[in-house]
Amino acid sequence: MNVFSRRLSSARHEEPTPLPPAPRYPDLSSGRHGILKERFMEKITQESAAAPVFVPAPVARPSWKRRTALVALPALLVAGAVTVAGVGGVFGESAPTVSAAEHREAVRLLDRIALVAAGRPAPTVRDDQYVYTKVKGSREFLGKGTDVFEREDWQAVDGRRNGLAREVFEPGSPSIDQGPATRRTVLNRDPNATTYRELAALPTDPAALLEKIKADTNGQGPSRYEGVFEAIGAMLPQSTLIPDLNAALYRATARIPGVVVKDDAVDAAGREGVGLTFRTARGDSVTWVFDRTSLTYLGTDKVAALGVGIADSTDQPPA
Repeated sequence: MNVFSRRLSSARHEEPTPLPPAPRYPDLSSGRHGILKERFMEKITQESAAAPVFVPAPVARPSWKRRTALVALPALLVAGAVTVAGVGGVFGESAPTVSAAEHREAVRLLDRIALVAAGRPAPTVRDDQYVYTKVKGSREFLGKGTDVFEREDWQAVDGRRNGLAREVFEPGSPSIDQGPATRRTVLNRDPNATTYRELAALPTDPAALLEKIKADTNGQGPSRYEGVFEAIGAMLPQSTLIPDLNAALYRATARIPGVVVKDDAVDAAGREGVGLTFRTARGDSVTWVFDRTSLTYLGTDKVAALGVGIADSTDQPPA
């Protein structure tokens, strides 16, 4: 995030007083950026429509194209992750020191996860169908407390038709005071959102895939590898429907310095498992969570993945 300083001048006929340097503000976290964006969009909606329109949470909308010029990133489970460049646009390769033993542990786990991912059956998918996803998460609501919700999305496989989002808020969520507990929102066609077909066209060679993601996320994030880790994590939910790509993403992750295992991981639905995270100088980033036995992807510590599949129409779960 660029930091701008204001130029101040002294009053006429007074000696100028030396001013302290402009403060350097820390980069917004992914979640905080999403919250601010949501508040801004809610304000616009309230002022431009007589009836309330509920803007869907950014947590469940795929959007790599918004972050990069070339490749689209489905940000389904990044919990509103919009990573901004560091001060002055500085963007480096380096990652905080992780021991060789920690790295080997992560590589071994990722290899096991990739083998399981590659063995899953690939569904037959038509362009007239929809990718269905269901998640559980939480977010702050205008300083009034925390919404806890489940959300279902239906997104056109080819991106040429509108989709649908349905959110259900748990009792006690402050959003219920502003509207119904269940809300439906049409997802208009978005040229900046990734389609299933675009995901399926990505390379499945881990080295080539990693280089493409590095190139397409160049300049995004405090460091290159942190941005790459976020980008890969955002692809994981839908990529489970594309076994070759899913396995390649895990093998590409094994090539990222700074990725470590977290033994005590818990997803946003309270399910315990084994985790993977990217260690930064500021602390660990979002944690991917996997079932300890099956190594099934459960989501993250911010947003839990409850379901993914192919549906024939909106507002209907997969058959």
